[in-house]
Amino acid sequence: MTDIFFYHLERQPLERVLPQLLERTLERGWRAVVETDSDDRVEALSTLLWAYTEEGFLPHGTARDGGAEDQPVWITASNDNPNKASVRFFVGGVEPSGFEGLERAVLVFDGADPEAVERARRIWKDARDDGHEVSYWQQDESGRWQNKAKSSSGS
Repeated sequence: MTDIFFYHLERQPLERVLPQLLERTLERGWRAVVETDSDDRVEALSTLLWAYTEEGFLPHGTARDGGAEDQPVWITASNDNPNKASVRFFVGGVEPSGFEGLERAVLVFDGADPEAVERARRIWKDARDDGHEVSYWQQDESGRWQNKAKSSSGS
């Protein structure tokens, strides 16, 4: 079963959080797909990852770039997995179509959006009921992520 992490954005926007989560993913030697809600958002996230820090960039690609098999991070507005990623990020309100073949799924949702919060709750329940290990992450006052809840199908 897939481990599913829910990241509740309250203190920082996606543009600050996503690069940090992707860095940690790459440090573990994993490949990632970031699925978002539109081609415009794909391009915005790609631009962000090229310049989000002065020290460097996060290697990534999009359909416009090609060469998916060589990219450790692939950004898409569809449910493809051309770089054979084991971790998939769902951002921009995207609902997972499934978790098959993934080691980890990460749902990042906006805590200021009541619809996003309700959608995350529903996905949590469905994933737990399907036997996946789910955990809920929230930032503390210092910006560190804390695991606030964990549940499996038996919990």
